[in-house]
Amino acid sequence: MNIASYRSVKTAALTASAVILSAPSLFASDGDSLLQRYVIDGGWPMILIGLLILALIALCVFNFMNMTKAKFCPDDLKAGLMDHMVNCRVRSAIELGASHPSYLGRMMAYALPNVDARRPEDLGRDYVEDAIADFTINENRKNMTLVNYISLIAQAAPMLGLFGTVLGMVGAFGTLASGDGSADPSALAGDISVALLTTLWGLVTAIPSLTAYFIFKNKLSNLVAESHHAAEELLNASIQTVNGDAHLAKIPEGLAV
Repeated sequence: MNIASYRSVKTAALTASAVILSAPSLFASDGDSLLQRYVIDGGWPMILIGLLILALIALCVFNFMNMTKAKFCPDDLKAGLMDHMVNCRVRSAIELGASHPSYLGRMMAYALPNVDARRPEDLGRDYVEDAIADFTINENRKNMTLVNYISLIAQAAPMLGLFGTVLGMVGAFGTLASGDGSADPSALAGDISVALLTTLWGLVTAIPSLTAYFIFKNKLSNLVAESHHAAEELLNASIQTVNGDAHLAKIPEGLAV
């Protein structure tokens, strides 16, 4: 993760922390505050679920900022590369791609050195495509890491909720056992609050996490596919330029009389 990405995640986490810390004044009421009834009464397991919520917000903000067309397949870079490739200026295309931080730029800078002018029929397409595949595997692994963390939150949140449920029920039965069957209802209510609130917040965290995971996963797949399609067009443009006359010779135009 580069410095800019780290700062984006840190800013998102600090913003979420400020919102949560200011929650008591936002949810205050005449009696017990909503924060007390729906969060604090859940006991210490709510701290762990709260940390997951902060992590979810930070990851969503980062992925939303990172997965944009400008960072994967910008139109201006594609137009510049196309101009070079149509005129078979492959070295210029490599230099242009290397100077651009986008996914397409780095992919072209990595793959185009495999173009082979000694094979004018396809310019070494198979080697270029192999390089594109290698680049994609390495890059997607890095891009999917933070997306997979969202999936981890979606799986961990219900487990923490279940842990809180079991903890609350153990406490409730312990209260009943210590009171010889006539326990104070208010004491039972505290244990039951832990059981129910942790389950509630576990689900509240898991459902958006699961949704966000598939949204960002599909968005990443679409951006990568668009970059691959652009790379295919660029390579085809050079091949068409080199073999233009030979290609046209294969296409009939009328019948000889």
